[in-house]
Amino acid sequence: MALNLKPLGDRVVIQPSDAEAETSPGGIIIPDTAKEKPQQGEVVAAGPGRTTDDGTLIDLPVSVGDTVIYSKYAGTDYTEDGVEYLIVRESDILAIKG
Repeated sequence: MALNLKPLGDRVVIQPSDAEAETSPGGIIIPDTAKEKPQQGEVVAAGPGRTTDDGTLIDLPVSVGDTVIYSKYAGTDYTEDGVEYLIVRESDILAIKG
């Protein structure tokens, strides 16, 4: 299904990578509520870019399909059709993988 969002300005929609199931060395399964959220994901939509004070549009350095690493507490969670997304500003993206 296609995402039904078009981010504004310098915002980017990311589909976070799935957290892998964790088991402790003793065989205890760590519940999802105790795990940290993933800090990387795939860009599924990007806004047009940032506008400077003089009206110049600066394109975003990321594009759809890029795998990015973002700040731990960045963005706003959004769910559509049971799929979780994260909407972040360009400044919350720390790196592009690959």
